[in-house]
Order: sequence, then C-alpha cells, then structure tokens
Amino acid sequence: MTDSTPIPTPSVPAPDILRCAYMELVVTDLAKSREFYVDLLGLTVTVEDDEAIYLRSTDEFIHHNLVLRKGPVAAVAAFSYRVRSPEEVDAAEAYFKELGCETRRSKDGFVRGIGDSVRVIDPLGFPYEFFYEVEHVERLAWRYDLHSAGALVRLDHFNQVTPDVPRACRYMEGLGFRITEDISDSEGTEYAAWMRRKPTVHDTAMTGGNGPRMHHVAFATHEKHNILYICDKMGALRISDRIERGPGRHGVSNAFYLYILDPDGHRVEIYTQDYYTGDPDNPVVHWDVHDNQRRDWWGNPVVPSWYTEASLVLDLDGNPQPIHDREHKSELDVTIGADGFSYTRAGDDEGSYHGEASKGFKLGNQL
Repeated sequence: MTDSTPIPTPSVPAPDILRCAYMELVVTDLAKSREFYVDLLGLTVTVEDDEAIYLRSTDEFIHHNLVLRKGPVAAVAAFSYRVRSPEEVDAAEAYFKELGCETRRSKDGFVRGIGDSVRVIDPLGFPYEFFYEVEHVERLAWRYDLHSAGALVRLDHFNQVTPDVPRACRYMEGLGFRITEDISDSEGTEYAAWMRRKPTVHDTAMTGGNGPRMHHVAFATHEKHNILYICDKMGALRISDRIERGPGRHGVSNAFYLYILDPDGHRVEIYTQDYYTGDPDNPVVHWDVHDNQRRDWWGNPVVPSWYTEASLVLDLDGNPQPIHDREHKSELDVTIGADGFSYTRAGDDEGSYHGEASKGFKLGNQL
C-alpha cells in the first residue's frame, strides 16, 4: 500500500544542490550497452574495465555523466547530484539521517572519479547520491573532430515514477527544488510535475505511477537536427524498433524530444531547446491532463508503454526496491483509455477529428 503520510522537513538545512550530475545504471550485457551508448549515441568513454564503463557528454568537465555497471538485474543504482561545496555533503548526510533514511558515506566515493559522497535511500524509495569532490577531465566542447552529428552535449535530467506526486513534490521542495510545470485535472489530481535546481525546466520530474522506478534519463543536444540524425542512424542500423516515441515537440517544457530504449529497456530521452527558468519569480506553467498538446505539442498520441514501463531502482545493497501501486487516477486511463477524451481547444464543442469526437479527438482510436 502506498504511504500517503506527508514527509516532514528536517530541522537542519537542506543541502545546496547544484544540478543532476550522473546516473549509475546496472546493465546485463556491457558490450551491447557500449554499442548503444558509445557507438550509436556518441558518448565519450572516460575510463572502462570489464565491470564498468564511465561515459560523459561533450560539454562536461566532470569525470562522467553515466556509469554502466555490469550486473544481474537491469536497474538504477544511483541518481547522483552535485552540491555546492564539500560542506554540503555533510549537510546531505545530516538531512537524511534526521529523516530516518538509510545513509552511507564514502570518503573515497562509491565510483571512480568521484570523491567524498553520501548515498541514501530517500523517503520515496529512490537511491540518491550527493557529492562535491570530482576528478576534472577534458571538456570536449571544442573538439568538433570528435563529435558525431548527433552529439549529446550534457546530461539534462532524470524522470522518476512515484505513486503520490503531491507527496513527492512537497518533499522535493523541502530539498530546495522548485516546480516549473505540472499536469493536473479539474478535480485536483496531480499526474506529474517538473522540478529544477539549475535554471532549466527540470533536473528531475515526478511522474505518477507504480514506483519507485526510473522513467528515463535525458541527454541534451544543441539542435533538433542532432535528434533527427539519431533517428536516421537507428533506421540505417535496423534498430528503429528501439525508438519508442517521437521525434516530436513537447508542450510541457517546449523541448524537442526523442525516446529510445537501450538493450536492457532503460529509457533514454534525447532532448533540446527548453527554456531559462532562473528568475526567482519564474511562473509555474499548469497543464490540464485532457489537453492533448501537453505531452506532444502536435497532438500526437502517447504510446501506452511510455506510461507503463520503467526501470527498477536498487537499495544500497544492490537489491531491487519493492514497487507500490499508484492509488490515484492514471494519466494513461484518463487520456487513452476507453473513455479517455482529450481536447485541442478547451471549450470548443464544434471541433472534431475525422468527425469522431467534439473537443478534439479520442486518442484511443489511433492506437
């Protein structure tokens, strides 16, 4: 059963989080994963051995943005955030200890290239890491001779699946995150929220569903044509079945997007051209769950797998976390299910799609 008890805010200060920094993914076949992330997507190998590959994007100067670690079960071992100073690692440890969370500290880091770190199982069941000390590596922004046409320039965000979105948001706001955009309905059900520390649309999103699970990890490109190149390359390699959704433009975030699946089914978003959010009075954008342009600005339907499939997350001993069912209404059911209507223009009772439905069209008819 889902715990709906509000998560208290500790008396000690929250750590000053700068940005999402890297994800540690467990993969079952390191060679196949290398083909996907290095040969297809063009991430740069910082270092590798028989057990793990450390990868970074072209504009990054820290040791890595992604760790691929060989293991028996495909899952996420850590959502890792960089904090502002070494003292903020102490603050993170104190904060989560007061919450009663399991915490572990490693002065030498849990992975290569990262120094003093604390890992926790947060109140939502996710494995979080906080660090400051890091090995610097060459920033490849000017090394155009090494760039692919679909070059991934930075890690942009995580997306987490959790049963109770309002509960998750209040907890994340206590950690210093701010909501940029959200999706709800007229009855007050919250389906998803986008939350930030750096001045972009999000460092992570809370998506309503059975969890804790990882929905996707996202890397940014400079331009739309980089994403289109990745699609063309996947077609040429006869792996177009790994394209789950897109390319398209989101309503939420305004970004151009593509969702693809790695060999273990981990979902990766390729993302570009969202907007600046750094002002203290940056307004929150609210979306109606029945607005069929919220997920895709062109009104294209979302495939059901995008709502139902996600990656397991691990505890600090490497065991999969138990999954709890969402008890609130599902965005899939209210927008794609048998009675799920969406609209293009709110209040337009005369509009139609192929004469099938007023107020826009019924997404289920296209699936």
